[in-house]
Amino acid sequence: MRRDQLEHAIRTACQIIGHPAVIVVGSQSILGTFDEERLPADATMSLEVDILPIADSNSEVARLADAIEGVAGEFSPFEEMHGFSIDGVDMLTSALPAGWRDRLVKVSNANTAAPSGEPQFTGWCLDKEDLCVAKLCALREKDQNFVDALLRANLVETKLIEQRLHTVDERFRSNALRAIEWLSAFA
Repeated sequence: MRRDQLEHAIRTACQIIGHPAVIVVGSQSILGTFDEERLPADATMSLEVDILPIADSNSEVARLADAIEGVAGEFSPFEEMHGFSIDGVDMLTSALPAGWRDRLVKVSNANTAAPSGEPQFTGWCLDKEDLCVAKLCALREKDQNFVDALLRANLVETKLIEQRLHTVDERFRSNALRAIEWLSAFA
């Protein structure tokens, strides 16, 4: 995936739900920090953008996520036309470390604006180490490969990821401990 595709996904998701901003929580949020030329291939392989709508309750977030998924999700005409899909997710999807909202990376430019230039939409992407925490807590091989690629390219800090793994919600604690073991083996 490319940065311009991420920007298109942000604009589209905001238009679908009628909100000025969304949060990008999946692997493509790395494109908020780095453009695709700086990233290893394993970090840009995914052709889906995980979008977390911003709302007052998780039930409203889930409703908006379903709306995004229905219009631009996998096997949709949007995916067929653009070559990538937008997955709506809710607050229960990702294991995120304490303070993650304070470290979001803003993506807002001419490519995230409506065709008329107004309104201007914003995508808030996970910080690169917070993203690695979420990926490692998922305990999937593809997520470990993603983090491995970023570590080998010296684009993320191992110690910072480990520190943040200790701060995930209790329901993700066992996954975080296994992720810490994986990081130790990597080092």
